[in-house]
Amino acid sequence: MRTVTTAQAYDGSGIDGGAYLDVVDAAHHAPAWLDGFVSGYSTYGLALFAVLMLIGWWQARHQDPARAVKALAAPALTVIAFVVSTALKQAVHENRPCQSLRVITLEACPAPGDWSFPSNHSALAAAAAVALCFVSARLGTVAVIGALAMAASRVWVGAHYPHDIVAGLAVGALVAASLALLLFRHAEAMAGLLGRGRLRPLVAP
Repeated sequence: MRTVTTAQAYDGSGIDGGAYLDVVDAAHHAPAWLDGFVSGYSTYGLALFAVLMLIGWWQARHQDPARAVKALAAPALTVIAFVVSTALKQAVHENRPCQSLRVITLEACPAPGDWSFPSNHSALAAAAAVALCFVSARLGTVAVIGALAMAASRVWVGAHYPHDIVAGLAVGALVAASLALLLFRHAEAMAGLLGRGRLRPLVAP
C-alpha cells in the first residue's frame, strides 16, 4: 500500500487560506467564554443530532407509521453520508490548514494523514439535518441551524478551511436527500411490514 506523506498531499491554502487565517485570528482575539463554547460544540455538538433523531422518532411513532420509518432511516442516511465523505477524504488527501499554514489553533492540529477535505463533521450534521426535515419541519429547522453552526465551528477552531465545510455540507445534504427521495417512496409499505411483526413498537405505540 502506498503511503501519502504530508509533503505529497494537496495544499488547499490557495483557495481560501486568507479567509481561514482571518477566522483563526478572530478566534484568538475572542473572549475565552466564546472560544470555550464554540470548541465544546465543535467537539460534542454532533450529539445534538442524535437527540433530535430520537425525539423525531418518538414523536413520529405516535403520529404516523410512515413518518416513523423515515425517522428510523435518518441515522442510516447519516452514516452513509459519513462513508461517502470519508471516501472523498482518502481520494483528495488535502493537508489540514494548521499543517500547511503552520498556525496555532484552538483545536490541536491533527497528525499528518488526517485529511481535511471535506469536513466529516459538516457532512454528518448536514445529512442529519436533511433527514430530519423529512420527519419534522420543526426539528429539521433546528437541525439545519445546528448543522450550519457545526460547520462554522470547524473553521473557528482551526480544523478546516471554509471550502472544506462547504463541501462537507454539500456532500451530506446531497447524499441524504437523494437516498431519502429514493427510499421514502416506499415508507408506507415498509411501515405496513414492520407494523405486522414483532418490530411494530418501532413504528407505533
